[in-house]
Amino acid sequence: MTAKKLRRAALDYSDLATVFMYDSFEEYRNKFSGRMFMTSSKAGTKYDQIKYLPGDSFVFGPESVGLPQEILGLVEDEFKLYIPMTPANRSMNLGNAVSIIAYEAWRQNDFGGSIVSGDKNDGEYYD
Repeated sequence: MTAKKLRRAALDYSDLATVFMYDSFEEYRNKFSGRMFMTSSKAGTKYDQIKYLPGDSFVFGPESVGLPQEILGLVEDEFKLYIPMTPANRSMNLGNAVSIIAYEAWRQNDFGGSIVSGDKNDGEYYD
């Protein structure tokens, strides 16, 4: 990914993100120590049937073709997730898919790191 494409994808949120670049997927797998979930329309585990833990990682493929089988084959079936869709839908926008799963994982972890709003704790962070 070029710096220009990264800036475009990050829009005005780049100051809020920590981005790591790896030379290969294998390098990432070797450095990552948490659970790795992958997404596929052909997976057998619905995304909301998992108890997510801090440090979990999610791998999404391109909208047009999804993840290649050689990548999907690196994890057990229980770590392959799908988002339910109606039969008439072709595919889900990648950004929406990421949002759905990431928000569910964050919700399950009590929105850790989020800003508390309202009169009581305005501007403070949840643990």
